[in-house]
Amino acid sequence: MMNAPLRTAALTMVAATVALAGSALASGGAAAQTVQSQLSELQGADYSEGYAPLVNAVMPAVVAVRVEREPEQTAQNMPFEGNPSMREFFERFFGDPEGPGPGPAPEGPPRGRPQMGLGSGFIISEDGLVVTNAHVVGDATEVEVQLDDERAFEAEVRGVDPLTDLALLEIDADAPLPYVTFGDSDEVQVGDRVVAIGNPFGLGGTVTSGIVSALSRRIGAGPYDDFLQIDAPINRGNSGGPTFDLDGDVVGVNTAIFSPSGGSIGIGFAIASNLAQDVVADLRDDGQVSRGWLGVGIQDLDPQLARELGLDAAASGTVVTQVQPQSPADQAGFQTGDVITGLNGETVEGAGALSRQVAALDPGDRATFTVVRGGDERQLEVDLAERPQGEIRMGQAPGGQQPQQPDDSDTASLGLALAPLSEEVRRELGIPADQGVAVRAVEPGGPAAEAGLREGDVILEIGREPVASPQQAAQRIARLARNERERMLLLINRGGGQRFVTVPLDIS
Repeated sequence: MMNAPLRTAALTMVAATVALAGSALASGGAAAQTVQSQLSELQGADYSEGYAPLVNAVMPAVVAVRVEREPEQTAQNMPFEGNPSMREFFERFFGDPEGPGPGPAPEGPPRGRPQMGLGSGFIISEDGLVVTNAHVVGDATEVEVQLDDERAFEAEVRGVDPLTDLALLEIDADAPLPYVTFGDSDEVQVGDRVVAIGNPFGLGGTVTSGIVSALSRRIGAGPYDDFLQIDAPINRGNSGGPTFDLDGDVVGVNTAIFSPSGGSIGIGFAIASNLAQDVVADLRDDGQVSRGWLGVGIQDLDPQLARELGLDAAASGTVVTQVQPQSPADQAGFQTGDVITGLNGETVEGAGALSRQVAALDPGDRATFTVVRGGDERQLEVDLAERPQGEIRMGQAPGGQQPQQPDDSDTASLGLALAPLSEEVRRELGIPADQGVAVRAVEPGGPAAEAGLREGDVILEIGREPVASPQQAAQRIARLARNERERMLLLINRGGGQRFVTVPLDIS
């Protein structure tokens, strides 16, 4: 079925999808009062008795988003099976699940019914700009926005940014529309109370409340992960809806839930408003997002990795694991193993932070990076480029060729078996001839497994020196052990992306 919920591990994007024929929505309703005038009267309000004043003020700017997509060619109209109350529920909110009764079969190949996606959104300008999620409106043939007063408008998709899962719509109303504004997500603290409003399962105008339970969550949704974790229950259909602070400002855009079963267990994720506001501003200008691009693979600097790179265990920054040929980073002289600690005078706290800092700059901007290499700090000047459209991110698996059979090597005590790297894999992953040893097997519970090594990884360096054969790798490991090193630093290639791994030297 089209618009299937997007899953990353147990993360579920919260746009709802059902198979049904589209239907006209009710129209009409009086124009709402301005949201801002009501919110101004609520500054410093006491919400000990509930959130009704806040909800009444912002509700007119929260919308339901209904999206129609082309049916799948092979889809069949399946009869509805289940108890009568569930059938009544689906008929009431989504239309007749079976559609027209039996009749002559249509000519041509069988076709399913149009796919209708259900999501949420919020109006950010009186002239009808609406923010929602990219996964709500992606591949849509028709988009309809329904206001709280039941007026419905056909919407134009002004722009979509899949990398942050944000989209901007536009509707044309007869009069100025009520709207809400973005707040400052940098001011949000863990424990702050929030209110989420949306359209879960088609139940428009649903309000839930909770607290911010974590900041800057990275959930693997993209290179610019920056999510508020909230415990206000959100479900499928809440995608694209707003999370409000108690001043009535939007501090997050509801996007995903942690869900082993597909339903809400109270852990939700909202795109931080400061990131959303920047993306929406770009989409508003020309329908697309222009980002600075450096051209490196990076990973977070943890204490063990910092020590192996000659830094203090408490050092902050991000480690360069890969430099893309002909990229701005390559031209500026970046090297694998560099630790980026600053950008234009601002501290770099980690890989996610650096990605967002670089993306916030414009292509063509000159940026100054503070880099630690071999214990020495230096400044590298870089002319950023435009992020390539459709770029394959470093770390995306290109194929999965199997390595050749192993040679004997003295690495068994690490729980690691190595093999020569086949020429086919070497070509596919772009690994030079003087590097590359395939990991054939990893013993469960061994030091290599504890460090996160996997079968199919390719070891490029051991202790910052290239290795090209199992024998060379074993000799290098033995030498590090004789020097009484507690851990060894490996540079590995996993599916085309590179990262550093520290492995305890447990050799007797």
